[in-house]
Amino acid sequence: MLNIFKNIGLKYPIIQGGMAVRVSTAPLAGAVACAGGIGIIAATGMTVDELRLEIREARRIANNGTIGVNVMFAVRNFAELVKTALQEKVDLVVSGAGFSRDIFSWGKEAGIPILTIVSTSRLARIAEKYGAAAVVAEGFEAGGHLGTELSTAEIVPEIKSAVKIPVIAAGGITCESDIAEMMSLGADGVQMATRFVLSKECTVADSFKTHYLSAREEDVVIIKSPVGLPGRAIRNVFSEALARGESPDISCDDCLKVCSREYCILEALENSRLGHIDQGVVFSGQNVFKIKEILSVKEIFKSLTGAFSIKAN
Repeated sequence: MLNIFKNIGLKYPIIQGGMAVRVSTAPLAGAVACAGGIGIIAATGMTVDELRLEIREARRIANNGTIGVNVMFAVRNFAELVKTALQEKVDLVVSGAGFSRDIFSWGKEAGIPILTIVSTSRLARIAEKYGAAAVVAEGFEAGGHLGTELSTAEIVPEIKSAVKIPVIAAGGITCESDIAEMMSLGADGVQMATRFVLSKECTVADSFKTHYLSAREEDVVIIKSPVGLPGRAIRNVFSEALARGESPDISCDDCLKVCSREYCILEALENSRLGHIDQGVVFSGQNVFKIKEILSVKEIFKSLTGAFSIKAN
């Protein structure tokens, strides 16, 4: 088990990925933490007051389990959200969609580990230099915004050999055999997001989950995001319009530091979460088509943890 995670009493080195906007909130994060993994609240798209409430509710559910917060560096209120999470004494903070140097000094001052999502060994080394407690090595199979065209299986060994801090594999991991493969490649743990959308505790609209369950392999596509990075999503009316070069009728709320203003990605994600599937973006990992049923978080963990040699306490 990872030393950093031993320090916070983790049972299993499974991180539930932070999925914005409001896909991974307190009910899901708390359930994952209670099951022995790391439950992550996605702060992107929230106000600081909303984040405080989510953290406190997740802690209530978690039964002393491990709760973290994920914040996209790309959002304008990045610093406020991170500092709020630190003030609430979460167990760790995960940052991605850009690179912050300041976050490491904030984390050090608060005594809280900072994890950085990376896709290259170069960025992993930089994160280690600045004080990252671990890096999340995210491959091309991941859902949402992508930072590489290389697979998770390609980047994990490369990043593992480049740093001394723990390396968490992410991207396309949906089942026990996927976890076992990543561990065999040297990963110290895994991050999983898409699998936990299809949990009973995830609070997205039923139509969002149905869209996941009905997705075929050929329905998983790459879309253009105003963030400036490609994104992996499930095909729908919205993605087909983007592919034709049509501008969606969604205004920009100036929520990102850098934005093409073609449409508001946060509003598009919120639309789909609420069940307006064809009016928004449905981010998912490449292997969503492999998931055939909605289970409780406890049942999901039961199906996954045989991949580890560690035993639950």
